[in-house]
Amino acid sequence: MNAQVTPLRTIAESRLASDYESARATMPGHAGVASLRDGAFAAFMHAGLPNRRVEAWHYTDLRQAMRDALPVAGVPAATAILAQGARLETLAPRVEGVDSVRIVLVDGYYIPALSDVARMPEGVTLHSLTDVLEQGDEQLIEALSGPGLGAGDSTLALNAAFMQGGVLLDVAAGAQVATPVEIVTMTTNDVAQALYVRSLVRLGAGSKLTLIETDASDAEVAEQRNGALVVQAGDDAVLDHVFMPAQLPARSTQVAHMLVTMGARSDLASFTLARGGGLLRRQAFLRFDGEHARGAFAGSTLLKGRDHSDTTLVVEHVAPHCESREYFKFVLDGEATGVFQGKVIVAPGAQKTDGKMKSQAILLSDGASMNNKPELEIFADDVVCGHGATVAQLDENQIFYAQSRGIPRPQVEAMLLEAFVDEATDHVRHEGLRDLLTARIGVWMANRSAA
Repeated sequence: MNAQVTPLRTIAESRLASDYESARATMPGHAGVASLRDGAFAAFMHAGLPNRRVEAWHYTDLRQAMRDALPVAGVPAATAILAQGARLETLAPRVEGVDSVRIVLVDGYYIPALSDVARMPEGVTLHSLTDVLEQGDEQLIEALSGPGLGAGDSTLALNAAFMQGGVLLDVAAGAQVATPVEIVTMTTNDVAQALYVRSLVRLGAGSKLTLIETDASDAEVAEQRNGALVVQAGDDAVLDHVFMPAQLPARSTQVAHMLVTMGARSDLASFTLARGGGLLRRQAFLRFDGEHARGAFAGSTLLKGRDHSDTTLVVEHVAPHCESREYFKFVLDGEATGVFQGKVIVAPGAQKTDGKMKSQAILLSDGASMNNKPELEIFADDVVCGHGATVAQLDENQIFYAQSRGIPRPQVEAMLLEAFVDEATDHVRHEGLRDLLTARIGVWMANRSAA
């Protein structure tokens, strides 16, 4: 006789189950969306919060870090929206060279009154996620689910179950959008809360867009964030993407997903600048559905204290003649932990695939650690794929040489680190954004030297 084993739920998992049961009847969406939510939450409860026993999460134990589940953020009050509007330019000042059109989310919800609705570029259509869920368009809902990507990831299922805010951006076929579109996230910071945001970007054939995701929060209390960006790139579409996640207080957890499907000859260049703040897991799933497409992920991770940042990428080469690139730099100080996991999967028939990944880290203290896990799964015989990973310290000979010429050690270290990180920043194609990222990296370096 086989005894039925019921897995023990953590306090956080039990709280999530209770919160979902209480909120499911009032969540936006028609019957099809409700079914999607229920299926996603059932998948989450079956797997639970990921821990070290889950291979893809071996270096990031979310179950251990997330001891309890914070209440899900509700629609912000009018007074809170006004307060955020008054602080917007202070927390996220517009930068010369990046005259972006802003879409503002407060506590995860799209706020038209704070957004540049009147300046939306020609060829770009904007809708709130709530409207999309209520409309009941089955094709839209299918696209929003990111079909087939990230299957089995319980945190992505949790996002689908609770998704309460975000936007839909439709870029018309052939539209060449010159002005960057920026999604700015703000939080009201009144109480510790959880945000579940999902946005969808659909690029029509031959269109071009620069998309920025940034954060203007100055939270003083721990938060739990679980966000997803779903991208559908049509044939010959081009997307430049920059993601700057929040610098949250200690004990915060943040999981950011990116789900991308690419048509023939499409082109994606995505860059992430992570500067610490609790636990961050940045994961991207990309699938080449059309031939001769190119997808590139790059990023810089700057950590100190006890920050933990995990970059995990899964790239599926389904169509032949496609190219993927992954290039990441890590600077780790204090007792910080960095993780890079890159997996390239080449399906049968995906001949002439060109896939390369590289991770490089500099450890600035004995307490810092770096975990690298590059993987290749190749089921075709005419491909060029490779990977590399290095972990090192600053060159003391270079430091001595500069110090002997009168340059203080903190300044020497900052110069060497900026040169190291700039190799990744060079992958950003928009000059103004590249300058912005370089400036923010410089601020982090200066603050570290002053500490």
